Amino acid sequence: MNNELPLLLEPQQLAALLPSDNILLVDLSRAQIYRQAHLPNAIHLDFKKTQRTEPPVGLLPDISQLEALLSELGLRDDLHVVAYDDEGGGWAGRFLWLLESVGHTSYSYLNGGIHAWLAEDLPYEEGAAIAKRSDYRIKAVRADVSVDIDYLLEHHADGEHIIWDARSLDEYNGVRVFAQKGGHIPGAIQYEWTEALDGSESMRLKPKAQLLAELSARGIDMHKRVVVHCHTHHRSGLSWLVGKYLEFNDVRAYPGSWSEWGN
Repeated sequence: MNNELPLLLEPQQLAALLPSDNILLVDLSRAQIYRQAHLPNAIHLDFKKTQRTEPPVGLLPDISQLEALLSELGLRDDLHVVAYDDEGGGWAGRFLWLLESVGHTSYSYLNGGIHAWLAEDLPYEEGAAIAKRSDYRIKAVRADVSVDIDYLLEHHADGEHIIWDARSLDEYNGVRVFAQKGGHIPGAIQYEWTEALDGSESMRLKPKAQLLAELSARGIDMHKRVVVHCHTHHRSGLSWLVGKYLEFNDVRAYPGSWSEWGN
């Protein structure tokens, strides 16, 4: 696998690499957006397939479902995946977390997704690209990428962990409730996922220094084990990606998220 490409790729950087037999482009935009415009040869992935169908839906599908999904995309061990979406990186980030979880660590995120690509007036296609199916096999799901509810119940208040809540302030404060209970995990720090985006730059991530300053001001310490969550680990897919981009010492996801904790 090619681990020489940076985690964050700008549109012009990616355009200079394409076409390539070593890069698999995965588009997690809404289906209608994908049909209107996607990167040349990008394969569409229905983001719902990255989640379980039964609650808590934020958890990963089982290994057989994951193998079928990744084979359908045409993933191989020697391919570098570049993921993007149309919303600022939530679904793309979740998919990259999925890849990390199954041990495929050669991946990048297209900064700004399809919005940034089109803003640079780069080539795009309509309709649908056809994947070259593969036979992808998963040896194991890594235990150091996520935490479960038992782990979080034991460690959320021990001072060595930071719980990063990527939901809206109204959800955090219990004003908007989408589970049996509203509110937040005791001690969790709220930094909504969209705060990491620069709306004036086609939904790219804010500069590194600015992100670090904003997160530090909230009390999110990059040197501790940071656990990200939202309601179903969709929005916090971007938070996890931001933690990787900022080179946090240890960033993990709580995929059960509030849909599990609040129920």
